[in-house]
Amino acid sequence: MSSTRTSRASELIALLVREGYIRAEPPILQPASIFLDLSGEDLRRRMFLTTDADGQELCLRPDLTIPTARLHLEQEKGGKEAAYCYLGPVFRHREQGRSEFPQAGIEIFGRADREAADAEVMARAAEAVDLYGVNDPDIRLGDRALLAAFVDDLEIPQVWRRRILRDAQREIGLGVDLATLSQPANGATDHSGFLAALDGADPKAAKAVVEDLLSIAGISQVGGRTASDIAERFLEQARLRASAALPPSTHEALTNFFAIGGNPVTALAQIRNLIVDSRLSGALTAAGEDSSLREALDRFERRLELLAGRGLRVEEMMFSTAFGRRLDYYTGLVFEFRAPEKGDLGPLVGGGRYDGLLGTLGAPKPVPAVGCAIWIERLEEAAR
Repeated sequence: MSSTRTSRASELIALLVREGYIRAEPPILQPASIFLDLSGEDLRRRMFLTTDADGQELCLRPDLTIPTARLHLEQEKGGKEAAYCYLGPVFRHREQGRSEFPQAGIEIFGRADREAADAEVMARAAEAVDLYGVNDPDIRLGDRALLAAFVDDLEIPQVWRRRILRDAQREIGLGVDLATLSQPANGATDHSGFLAALDGADPKAAKAVVEDLLSIAGISQVGGRTASDIAERFLEQARLRASAALPPSTHEALTNFFAIGGNPVTALAQIRNLIVDSRLSGALTAAGEDSSLREALDRFERRLELLAGRGLRVEEMMFSTAFGRRLDYYTGLVFEFRAPEKGDLGPLVGGGRYDGLLGTLGAPKPVPAVGCAIWIERLEEAAR
C-alpha cells in the first residue's frame, strides 16, 4: 500500500481499537472447505488453493470474516461477547486489479441486542467512509430475516422456499422463479424426460444414479462443481418441476413483496399493508399475526430508530426486499455503502448479520454475529 493509504488505514484501525475493538490477525492459510461450504463452489475459481502433507485442501484467505470467527472460537470465547477489527491482505483472482489486496473490517460476536449491534456496525462503516472523504455515500439495505419470515408464511413448497431465498440473496434468477411459479411448466426442456424420471424417486438412489451416469461419461467436475454437486442440482430441478404452480393469490403476494423498495420507512409501511391484504386473500396464514414475521417487522423498525439515533439519515437510504449479498450465510440485515456517481467501483463497505456462522464453525449453540468488510482500495479510488 502507498504511504497515504497505509496512514489512512492505520488511522481507521487505531480509531476502532480506541473504541474497544480487539485487533484480530488470523492466519493467512485457512482450510478451503469452510469457504466453499459457506460461500459456494463458485468461489473456488477465485481462490488460491494448495494442499498440506496430509492432503487437506488449504487456501489463502479470500476474506477475513470467517478467519476472524474461527479465531474467536479457537480462543474458547464461544458465545461470549467480543468485538474485533482487522486490517490485512486477502487473496482472490480478479478480472482487474491485483490478486492480493487489503481488507479492513469489524465483527461483533455474542451481543444479545441484535438491532443495537446492527446499528453500531453501520455507524462504524459510515465513519470509515467519512474518514476517506467520501461524502454522502449511497446506502442500500436489505433484510434476509424479513424475507425469510414472509416467504415462510406463504403456502409455498419447501423446495421453492429454498430456491427463492437463495436467488434473492444472490440477486439472480428471481424474475425467472416468479414467472415459473405463475403457471405450470409447459413444453419440454433438453432434460425434461430425465427430470420426469427422477420425480418422486428415492433421493439417495436418484443421486447415486446421476453420479454413476456422470462417472460413466468421465465427468468429475463442471465449472468447479463436483459430480455430487451436479447430481444434487438435477434432483433439485426434478423437485422444482413437480411443484411449479402457486395459487394466484400467493403468487400475487410474493410478486408484490419483491416489488417493494425505496425509503426504508415508507417500505416498512408498504410491507405492513401488503401483509394485511395477503391475509385477507388467504395467501398468508392468520397465525402470522404472532409469528416470526411480526418479530422481523418489529426488529426492522427498531433498527431504523437506532440508526437514526446514531445520526445516520435513514430517509436517504434505499431499501429493497430483493436486495441481497452473494454470501449464503447472511440471516438478517444486509447493507452496502457505495460512492455516489462511482457505483461501478462496487461496494466500499458491505456486510450484515450472520447468526448461523459460528454454529456452523463449531460453536455449541448459535451465536449472534454481525460485521462488515471495508475495501481500502475502493475507498481510495472513490476519494480521488
